[in-house]
Amino acid sequence: MFRISCFADEISPDVAVQASVMKGLGIKYVELRSVWDKNVLELTDDEAAEVKKIFDENGISVSSIGSPIGKVDIDCEFETYLKKFYRAIEMAKFFGTKYIRIFSFFIGDKTLDECREKVIKRLEIMLGIAKRNGIVICHENEAGIYGQKSVRCKDILDSMNDANFRAVIDPSNFVIAGEHPFESLKRVHKYIEYVHIKDSISGGDIVPAGEGDGQMREVLDFLRYHDGMFVTLEPHLAQAGRMRGFSGEELFGIAYKALTKLLTELGIEYC
Repeated sequence: MFRISCFADEISPDVAVQASVMKGLGIKYVELRSVWDKNVLELTDDEAAEVKKIFDENGISVSSIGSPIGKVDIDCEFETYLKKFYRAIEMAKFFGTKYIRIFSFFIGDKTLDECREKVIKRLEIMLGIAKRNGIVICHENEAGIYGQKSVRCKDILDSMNDANFRAVIDPSNFVIAGEHPFESLKRVHKYIEYVHIKDSISGGDIVPAGEGDGQMREVLDFLRYHDGMFVTLEPHLAQAGRMRGFSGEELFGIAYKALTKLLTELGIEYC
């Protein structure tokens, strides 16, 4: 059985609207990225408590902290930047999730090879902090970062080789990287902890799951035996940005129906 989660800020910036729409659709999990147009790491303790209260009242649990950690230039002042990672740890503990989504740094016009050592070292530091705090960090493939393509994702995952460092894959992002997502999946499948549900047409639009080149059917079918795995809706159907996307209530509902239709056709149970 899969557990459906979502980036609820794709519905609305308002957490009350997010919770209401999710409850109406029957979605019980959220990958917390932003509310009130504030990133989760920027929430005050009082704001975080209000968000948790609203989610709790609607029977919604946080599946992961959808942090932007690692979506920063590789040459950032890392010791200072680590404060954001510690805040992500605090948010994960507060909301009762063991997962934090991360990235492997924007490399700009540098070559992959010249960035590798610095990327690996910085990820190892974050892994050490995560392990001490009982947190699993999940690396996502993303345009412009070291781990944009699946070969580099595998390099990262093989180098970490740790139960507290796993993969979250986004098939659409592999399409954008010029890859066939199912082949990408097979390179890193033993590390996969959960999946982002976003589909796109090569060189074109982002579309509901199963309507693009993300090979969503093949991906989900391959992972069907990962019992309890989260599949996180991230539709981006109205807007796709560098830090987050947006769909709105109506398009989000369409995205949810596309996902559940696909799971039903595949005979995969979900909750």
